[in-house]
Parts: sequence; structure tokens; C-alpha cells
Amino acid sequence: MKITEVRVILTCPTRNHLFVKVNTDQGVHGVGEGTLNGSEPIVAAAIQHAGELLIGKDPLRTEDLWQLIYNWSFWRGGAIYMTALAALDMALWDIKGKVANLPVYQLLGGRSREGILTYGHADGGSKEEVLEGVLAFQERGYKVVRAQIRGYGGHGNIGHEAPLRPGLPGTTIWHPPKYLAETPPLFEFLRAKLGMEAELLHDIHGMLTPIEAAWLAKQLEPYRLFFLEDILPIEHFESFRMVRDASKTSLAIGELFTGRWDCLRLFQEQLIDFIRIKPIHVGGITEARKILTMAEPYGIRSACHGAADVGPIGQAASLHLQLAIPNFGIQEWHDFHSPEYAPLREVIGQPCAWAGGYAQPHEAPGLGMDIDEKAAARYPYQKAWMPLIRRPDGTVHHF
Repeated sequence: MKITEVRVILTCPTRNHLFVKVNTDQGVHGVGEGTLNGSEPIVAAAIQHAGELLIGKDPLRTEDLWQLIYNWSFWRGGAIYMTALAALDMALWDIKGKVANLPVYQLLGGRSREGILTYGHADGGSKEEVLEGVLAFQERGYKVVRAQIRGYGGHGNIGHEAPLRPGLPGTTIWHPPKYLAETPPLFEFLRAKLGMEAELLHDIHGMLTPIEAAWLAKQLEPYRLFFLEDILPIEHFESFRMVRDASKTSLAIGELFTGRWDCLRLFQEQLIDFIRIKPIHVGGITEARKILTMAEPYGIRSACHGAADVGPIGQAASLHLQLAIPNFGIQEWHDFHSPEYAPLREVIGQPCAWAGGYAQPHEAPGLGMDIDEKAAARYPYQKAWMPLIRRPDGTVHHF
């Protein structure tokens, strides 16, 4: 069996997604995903460029081809290249599963659990609205819920500036004192209403300084969060020790990581409890499996990032991998079955299943997904940008 073609499919059914289809000379094809919010055209160019190296190769040599694509350019690593590599790697695993007539999770060791525990996002403009959101998720069957006032940054988002010209993003003005003041009382309120057994988590989104992060973790410790997500920007490795020493609140990070080297020190020093990498942005199933194997002896569990910018094929890759590993924790869940995603389902078919708080990958061979290229062509790419954040004095801030 030889690879004959690598096809890149950039489409916008509801939102932008980047898919890839790898064809072979035996009629078997594999699908993958390289969606990277705001940067899909750049990833598409990287896939087209690197994909030429795969033509004529045996698609079943997933490890060898991963090393080839990772090392060929000399300028390896980074979000763009690793997402491009991930899309190709997923497609090769999809082919491998189809050849073996087995779902990918069976090739990774088979089931280690009956289902994938998931969590949803409950937002609201006040403590009372957040509580209503949490209760609504619980009524749907969710066992774990993320709780946020007004999304990332809460009432610390104190203003918005219009874009310089049409087509560009506006700018949010972020000031942390209001957010720091409202977050501990939110969880005090939720615990008073829901009790200590309810599983709650919270996402800081890397928006705090190290000292602010340590202070907030300490204030939240009495409320027993399932975990506190992205408490620091990924550049602040040295400060994780300060946060860890300040609180025994469980910590999770990793959705911006692009490979095992980002994780190694945090694992070795046991500075986190959950690693939030996902195959789509770390080089695919091949690399994500190695990262989660590295995490296991340190007692660190998976919590794969799974917002809407990780599309249905990327979501499927996360589920197949986490069904098999022993150190699974939880999966962030985005419901692609909702009515707004009907155009996306025209393109990729049925997303993975969800019921009673647990997700399941498809039992079909490979990843169990496919791409309708004619449907994808009906939804052309729409230029999009990530949000822009500044402090009140005009300083650019991370998001």
C-alpha cells in the first residue's frame, strides 16, 4: 500500500475547520483534522508542503512517517507545524484502523474504561445565573461542570474598543481586580447551594500574573475544585512551584502545548495534576500517546482540551486515545450534535456519541469519521482572528 495523494479541505460549516484526506493506491483513505483557531490557512499551507513527502510511502509506518514530517524541515515544532503534523498523523492512524478493520482505540490497547467522563461550560452574568447553568448541565447528565462568570476574565473585562477597520477583531480591555474579587465568592455561593460533592472546575485562561495566580489558588482551596485550569501563561514554568506551594487545589494546563518537551519539567516536579494536551495540536495520536505515557508514572491524568475549535475529527482522536490509556481524567466536551452544527454534520457525518455525562468514540474501523468534500465546498472559509486583549493603560495582554 502506498500513499498517492494528500488533500487539504478548508471549510466553514458554522465555523472554520481544516480537514485532510490521505488517499492510497488500494482505495483506502484516512481523514484527519488540523483546525487551529485563527490560523487555519497557515496550517493548510504547511500540510500541502509537508504532505508531498508522504507520496509513495507506506501509510502503515506511522512512527517512521511521524519522525519524517517532524524532522524534515529542520525548523521543527511550534503550533503551526505540530498541528499540520497532527492532521497527517490522524489520517494515517485512520488508515491503519481501516486496514486492521478495528477502531483506533483497539490498536492502542483496547478499552481501559466503559466511557469518557466529560464536562460542560456553565456561564452567566451573575452568581445566580451561573448556578442555573450548572443545574441545567447536571439535569442533562453531566457529572462535572465548569463555572465562569461572563466567560474568561469575568467582570475584569471592563470595556471594548472597536476594530480599526472592518474585518479585524476589536480589543477587550482587561483589569484583573474585579475578576479576583468575584471568583472566590462565586464558588462559596455554589458550594452553599450545591454542597461539597458537586464536581466543579474553573478556567483562568492564563490571564493572571504569578502572584495573582498563587493568591487565587489559595482563596479557592476551601471549595475543592476538580481542577483550576490554565492558572498561568505557559511561559511561566518557574512560577508553578509558587502556585503549588500556595494551595493544594488541583491544577490543569496544556492546551497551548505543542509537544512532550513542554510537559517534561511539569511532570517531573509534579507541579500539575491534569495535562490538557490533545492530539490535534501536539502532532497527532503518535505524540499525544507518548505524552500521556510520560504523565502516568507521575500520577498526572489526561484532561484533553475540547472546545469548539477542536472539531469532530480532532475530538474523535482524543476519545480513542483516552479510552485506552490508564491515566485518563476527563474530557472537555463540545456538543456537535446541537442544531447549530447541522452544516458541519453535512461535512463530517455524525460526531462521536454522548449520553449521561460520558462520551464514546465510534466503533467503525479507524476513527469512524469521514469527509464529504462536495458538502465542504458549499461552505467556503471565512477569515477569522483570535481576540485582542489590552490592559486599561493600553499594554497588550495575553489571552
